[in-house]
Amino acid sequence: MIKELGPGLRLMLALTVLTGLLYPAVMTGVSQALFSKQANGSLVTQSGNVVGSSLIGQPFSKPEYFHPRPSSAGAGYDATASSGSNLGPTSAKLLHGTTKTDDKGKEIVDFDGIADRIVHYCVDNDLPYTSSVPLDQFKDAQGNLDDVKLIKAFNDTKTPLVFMPKVQLPSDAVTGSASGLDPHISPANADLQIGRVAKSRNAPPDQVRSLIAEATERPALGFIGESRVNVLLLNVSLDQKFPPRK
Repeated sequence: MIKELGPGLRLMLALTVLTGLLYPAVMTGVSQALFSKQANGSLVTQSGNVVGSSLIGQPFSKPEYFHPRPSSAGAGYDATASSGSNLGPTSAKLLHGTTKTDDKGKEIVDFDGIADRIVHYCVDNDLPYTSSVPLDQFKDAQGNLDDVKLIKAFNDTKTPLVFMPKVQLPSDAVTGSASGLDPHISPANADLQIGRVAKSRNAPPDQVRSLIAEATERPALGFIGESRVNVLLLNVSLDQKFPPRK
């Protein structure tokens, strides 16, 4: 029996060394030599500091930056909780949002919903719209939109709030990706944000538009996928050319 186990043990040891040590070492060496940036996470640096990865989106929210598409991954773009909302296109929760009560008995947003996102997108980017009720009714003492009030108004079964943008919004402006980590937005989404970003940075809109063109990635091989704009790379370019006002 020992005689029969010998070849098996030697084979196991040889395969362990080959596939568990030599092969990973060779692949690591080749990837570091030929594809160092990709092998290390496609990290993006600014002024010598790592500011993120070009493969994972970030929740930019300041007016001087281009904003990414919404994310349902954890609290937003959480790489440890990659996920979409898993809500169907006819879901009332997806369309109108929901609220809940926290531990202190305060009503807060549970899920914002597409309708609420449309309102914010139009207001943030100064886009024309029509509303069945003046939005001032949904603002707090500081003049900010109260999402709880908006969501409850959209869910009102008797007289729901009707809000319609006068320009066509790209779908990625108000819907998340399946992974919740998508670092890209469509060129159309970026174009609608030019006015806000240019005004916040006191920059010529045409020059901001040229930065979008430089950050636009074309379809692979010219026909696979769609053109897309990497938000992190675009915002890094903005900081370099038009530093935000302090």
